[in-house]
Amino acid sequence: MTISRQTTFAPIGEIVARDMLPRLHRAQRLPLHISCIGTARYDGLGDADGFDCSVVIGECPSPEDAMTVASQRVARCDVRLSSDDTLRFRPRIMAIQDSDKGLVLAGEVRAGIVLWQQPVASDAEARRVVTDASRLRGVAFAASGRGDAASARDHRYRASLLEARLVDPFWRETAAELLRLPQAA
Repeated sequence: MTISRQTTFAPIGEIVARDMLPRLHRAQRLPLHISCIGTARYDGLGDADGFDCSVVIGECPSPEDAMTVASQRVARCDVRLSSDDTLRFRPRIMAIQDSDKGLVLAGEVRAGIVLWQQPVASDAEARRVVTDASRLRGVAFAASGRGDAASARDHRYRASLLEARLVDPFWRETAAELLRLPQAA
C-alpha cells in the first residue's frame, strides 16, 4: 500500500502571509471617511460670492459601501452644508479616505451621479498628474490676482479633478478593481 501526500494543503505560514496579513493591514486603515468638496453660496448672491468648502458625509467599513453611500447621497440631492435653507451647496467632488487620510477613491459629481476617477497606475503617472495639477493651481492663483474669481475657482476645480486620481498606492489595485465592476459604472 502506498500513501500519497496530499498537495492541496498549504503551509500555515503561506496562508498567513497570503490571506491574513493583507486583511489585518487593511483593517488598520478602516473605517473609511466620505466627504464632499463643493461650492456654497447664499440665495440671491452670485457665483462670485460663493466659497469653496467641504462637507463630511460619514464613515463606512469598506470601499464598496462608501461608494454606495456617496452615490446614493448625491442621487437624492442629500448633501447639505447646514440646515440653513438659504445656503446652497453645489457638490463637485466626492472623496473617500482611509483613517490615515490616504485617498481611496474620488470622483466628480455631475448630473446627480458620481463619476469615479480611475486611479493612477504608477508612481510616474502620479508625478505627471501632480505636475499638471500644480500648473493649473498656478493659473488659478494668477486669475485670483487679477480679480477673476470664477476663472480661479474653475482652474482649482480642474486641478482637484486631476488630483482625484492620486489614490494612495495601498488602495490603487482595489480602486481599479472596483471601477471594473459593472455596478460601478
